[in-house]
Amino acid sequence: MTSDSRAAWLNAALDLAARGVPVLPLNADKRPVANCARCERNRCGGRPNMKVAGPCLCAAPCHAWAASTTDPAVLTSRAWARAWAHAGGVGYHPGGAGVTVVDLDSAAAVAWARETLPPTRTVPTARGEHWIYRGAMTSHNAVRPGVDIKSSMAYARWRGPGGGAVALLPDAVRALPRKDGSPGGGAVVSRARWDRTPAAGCRHTQKYVTSGVERGLAMVRARAEQGAGSQAFGVARFLAARHAGCAGPCGLEAIGWEIVRAAVAVGVPEAYAVRAVERGFAEAGAELVS
Repeated sequence: MTSDSRAAWLNAALDLAARGVPVLPLNADKRPVANCARCERNRCGGRPNMKVAGPCLCAAPCHAWAASTTDPAVLTSRAWARAWAHAGGVGYHPGGAGVTVVDLDSAAAVAWARETLPPTRTVPTARGEHWIYRGAMTSHNAVRPGVDIKSSMAYARWRGPGGGAVALLPDAVRALPRKDGSPGGGAVVSRARWDRTPAAGCRHTQKYVTSGVERGLAMVRARAEQGAGSQAFGVARFLAARHAGCAGPCGLEAIGWEIVRAAVAVGVPEAYAVRAVERGFAEAGAELVS
């Protein structure tokens, strides 16, 4: 590749970063940059925003998707310069941008998606298409022939903005990782669900309850890179405290499980998410029934 091409990739990365999309350089083989000697085989412990937090403070773009960033100072730093000098493309972390990529790797897979999934923004690829949905979930490969899901803890190759409006991530995509067809992507499905209305004992209006819960869930989903568990604790504590003066019950159990689902969808283990919400409720004097 020419130096102009590599400069164009860095410029594309900076443009994406300015729009809140975490990016990283890809090698000529379109894979992430290999770890340096200090980080090889994760001997450094890994990035703090990986599934298991580690102490790695390496300035180089090690650890693939976990090194993705929106910081222009990092993208243009001396430590990243060598990677850009040998780059063959730009990658991004879909979950960190709050989106999910359904990677359709064949004409048959594209045909299946057009028959099965709601329309959304599509990006042409060498062998198929990327379908982009708003909302993050756990990533899974080979959920069906020629179909991968790339979101949290994964990277996707940037192939341009594509065309069409970005639709909300549907249950049909969340269900793909589950063999039984139930909503998947790590989502909790066996617990009570919140129906957007306050319970009979709540003193608040539907608008008050709905706006508060939806803002809280958005805060958890926004922590796709790190901190979703802690955010779930804070949201649970805040929302439960708002109902301390209600006669009750206020339907907090169902709201609590919505918080758990939001945390699980961005990669938090379910047991950890449940504990975080239980602690938040306990500090506010409420309870999440397990």
